[in-house]
Parts: sequence; C-alpha cells; structure tokens
Amino acid sequence: MSTVSQSGLLVEEVQINGYSQPVAVRSFRPPAQKGRLPIILYFHGGLFTGGSLEETHSVCEALALNVRAWVLSVGYSLAPGFPFPNAVEDAHRALLWAHAEASGVNADKQHMAVAGHDAGGNIATCLAAVARDRGNAGIRAQVLLAPLLDPSMTRVGQYTTHAAPGVDDLAVSYRAYLPTLAQRVHPYAAPLESRRLARLPAAFIASVEHDPLHFEAEQYAASLIAAGVPTEFARYANTTREGIAVHAPALLAASGFLQRHL
Repeated sequence: MSTVSQSGLLVEEVQINGYSQPVAVRSFRPPAQKGRLPIILYFHGGLFTGGSLEETHSVCEALALNVRAWVLSVGYSLAPGFPFPNAVEDAHRALLWAHAEASGVNADKQHMAVAGHDAGGNIATCLAAVARDRGNAGIRAQVLLAPLLDPSMTRVGQYTTHAAPGVDDLAVSYRAYLPTLAQRVHPYAAPLESRRLARLPAAFIASVEHDPLHFEAEQYAASLIAAGVPTEFARYANTTREGIAVHAPALLAASGFLQRHL
C-alpha cells in the first residue's frame, strides 16, 4: 500500500522476512530528483517491549524531507515474545533488504545511516557493529537519541542516590529483552561494554539533561572518540527521554549531521 503525504513524500507499507517472523517496514521517499538518495534506517523507542511505526511517523517524515533521503522505519520484533537477538537481527535483515531494493528506487546503498531513539538507539548502533563485522559496507553515520546502552545499569547507580523515574521499568524491559546475564554484556546488545568500537560510523548522540541515563550516553560518546570515531554529542534540557525524538532542536541537529555525512 502506498500514499502520497501532504508534504509530497511517497509513503509505502511493506513486509520483509525477519529473523523469526515477518517485519513491517514503512518507507518514506521524497519526489524524484537528480542524483541518488541516501538511505536512513530508523528504529523506534519503547524499551524493547513496545513502540510502533505510528509513533515515529512524524520523525521519519521530517528526516526524509530535511535530509532528502529514503527513510525506512523498521518495526522490529519486540520482547518478551521475541528476545535478543531478534531485534538486531531483524534490523540486519532490513539493511540487506534496503541494499537489494536501492537501485530500483534510485537510492545509494553506499550512503546509508542508522538512527534510533531509546531502545532504537541501541539497535541502531548495534546494527552498525553487526554490519561492520559481517562486511556490509555503506553505513556512514549513526544518530542515537537518548539511547539505551548499558543493560547492566551499573552507570545509573553511580550517579543516582534515589530511584529515578522509569529506571525500574527499564530494568524489567532489559530482563525481557536479555534474559541471560551473558546477553547483557554481548557487544550486539550492550554497546557500552564493547571493546571493539573502531571503524564504526560517525556518530551524533543526543541525551536529556535530567535523565539519569545521560551519563552512559556521554561515556559512549567518549569511548567512540577514543576509538577514533568522529562523534558529536549534545545534551538537551527542555525535553524528556520519551520526547527527544520529536524535540525540534535535536531533530534539526540530527538532520544537519546526516546532511554532512551522507
């Protein structure tokens, strides 16, 4: 099914083969133009157990228009029914599908980015590592909006003397997505634990000032820089972890970063 949005984007609903079940993908494509379109794979938030393509529709529409890119919003499988590695493997299958379809829609598989919010930020940066390790070239940038990076949650404890809002829910969601202790330190699930960050794509990481998880975002940015990955970091005060994906300053900064790197 395809429609043309009020902004002129061609919006299509497709299903691709996922790791354990079919995966819904929503495609946002600008009108025909000279030159091939870069590709952005976007992953919604929802603590690995929730979220939907509907929640990210406006974000993906904005990225497609601002960056002039083919944006694919990926409805990856959710825990607890589909725990790790389902989500990241669904993401990898979406990447391969985009590679296969790129020439047919005048898109450039050598100019790709991954992006995500909350759990989607985790999936995006983990997909970048998977693609590097499996020899899937083309990912040049990653955008991580209030990403979940530390399933051990030990960094939260370092800086929080009282239970922070949402931390208990996050712990429950991590256990649903990563049922075993070994999974909680796996580099494709726990980016902050990875010691193999070299050759990851350039990164833009945004955090929220009053979110206790902003410390892990800052630590990840520092680790990427130490590994030689070009990295930009911004912390936003007038939003929330849930709202940062649609926070206009963050979205504009992310769009500008993608324009420079794609």
